[in-house]
Amino acid sequence: MINQKVISIILGGGQGSRLYPLTANRSKPAVPIAGKYRLVDIPISNCINSDIKRMYVLTQFNSASLNRHIKNTYHFSFFSTAFVDVLAAEQTINSDKWFQGTADAVRQSMHHLLQHDFKYVLILSGDQLYQMDYNKMVEAHEESGAEISIATQPVNGKDATSFGILKTDDNNIIQSFIEKPDASLLPEWTSPVSEEMKNEGRLYLASMGIYIFNRDLLVQLMEEPDKVDFGKEIIPDAIKNHKTLSYQFEGYWTDIGNIDSFFEANLGLTDEIPKFNLYDNTQRIYTNARILPTSKISGTLLDRTVISEGCLIHAAKIERSVIGIRSRIGAESTVINCYMMGNDHYESLEEVEKNNIKIYMGIGERCFIKNVILDKNCRIGDDVRINGGSHLEDVETENYFVKDGIVVVKKDAIIPSKTIIQ
Repeated sequence: MINQKVISIILGGGQGSRLYPLTANRSKPAVPIAGKYRLVDIPISNCINSDIKRMYVLTQFNSASLNRHIKNTYHFSFFSTAFVDVLAAEQTINSDKWFQGTADAVRQSMHHLLQHDFKYVLILSGDQLYQMDYNKMVEAHEESGAEISIATQPVNGKDATSFGILKTDDNNIIQSFIEKPDASLLPEWTSPVSEEMKNEGRLYLASMGIYIFNRDLLVQLMEEPDKVDFGKEIIPDAIKNHKTLSYQFEGYWTDIGNIDSFFEANLGLTDEIPKFNLYDNTQRIYTNARILPTSKISGTLLDRTVISEGCLIHAAKIERSVIGIRSRIGAESTVINCYMMGNDHYESLEEVEKNNIKIYMGIGERCFIKNVILDKNCRIGDDVRINGGSHLEDVETENYFVKDGIVVVKKDAIIPSKTIIQ
């Protein structure tokens, strides 16, 4: 079944500099998350679960791995109109520029969009972690007679200063908008919220960057080339002249904007009852079916740990960590508060001998690794000690990067045996 009323656009974002070095060689939506998925799998899966199966993913930076992932993952029936297509910035007769912002990305892609029949355009971000039934938002949009709907999340005063805040009337119609308000202005920006949200002190409505536009209105708004961003220009201006609904969403939602939020979102999956539920039969997260073997674990104490397929683990202890596909961890090693993305392939004995490989992919023996993100295909030698934390200063080297106390070992990096980072 396909919802023929709605077509979806997933915004890949720009250079993703706040997620560097994870975005050094890949676009933000292609960043691996939760051990076996990529960020783009989240909005695509939400769409599929909502029977919205016509999707464009817009990106322009390092899009090769994203293209490959989508091509290898999302296949629909030959007899279906369903698709997930990547649209990278392209030169056309009308434009020879890169995407200048979120709205400009949609504007430059409109000629692809308008080839299809639809009533509404659902615009999503490619770097958020949440599970939502978009049908409920579409129904609320239709029932209200709105021209635009914006998904909003009730937030407290501390968080409100980091978001675009919307003020609504009693019918959830948005009256005004302010970008990252100063704390002194917040008393004027409360909106009607549920009793549960009031009790938690979440009185302010933050824009989640999820929008529904009526087709005709979006076409009209895209005719203003000087407005290049939805959050900063299109939305604030449109609220004044077009009926705009706030669709309140009270479930778990986090914006993967920087290394710290990315790290915490991943480690949050190890909680006894995680806020993001990977084990929901009705809201599944889809990804590439890799046909990997089961993981093999020998003599390891595991505590609050998520382990993906195809791993070979001989560690002494793994605590509050997410271990990605094909990971290898050597004997007597300890891993605490880590996200290990895993490997793209296994190394055969023939490869090791032929290439004279001294340090294998994964973590070696007798290592201590804490508060670390290990990107894909890292090689950590034996007796390495990496102890991340607030005591470390921000720094970048050829093989690793420290930000806010979190050590990020770069993709394909080699950390020699007996290295100490602490």
